[in-house]
Amino acid sequence: MKIKMIAFAAASLGLLAGTAYAQSSTVNGAAGGAVTGAIVGGPVGAAVGGVTGAIVGTMIDPPPQQVVTYVQQQPIPSESVVVREKVIVGQPLPETVVVTPVPENPKYAYAVVNHERVIVEPSSRKVIRVIN
Repeated sequence: MKIKMIAFAAASLGLLAGTAYAQSSTVNGAAGGAVTGAIVGGPVGAAVGGVTGAIVGTMIDPPPQQVVTYVQQQPIPSESVVVREKVIVGQPLPETVVVTPVPENPKYAYAVVNHERVIVEPSSRKVIRVIN
């Protein structure tokens, strides 16, 4: 019975830590979640908050609609880059893929990979969105 109560308390604190983390933009990822969890629930909250913060901290904000529209309007090159790896949101594109910055919003870039338009974060090359 005590184990169930501890597990329930840990899960509850994790949700509180995630909510508190989502409201604060000054802490990031696992470290921020652990700090928030420790404040909310002590040592158990720190552990659960660290896991929750790591998950929340790796989420990528979707690009603004004007960026999506711009990328959709760009012509597909006659020779599309084909890679063996599956293009997955959150994963970086291979170095062989050339990315083109979005002129109106340099926070984003795009590429056409495997005949699909892909919006990426230029510095990390992480895929933010695949446009079919």
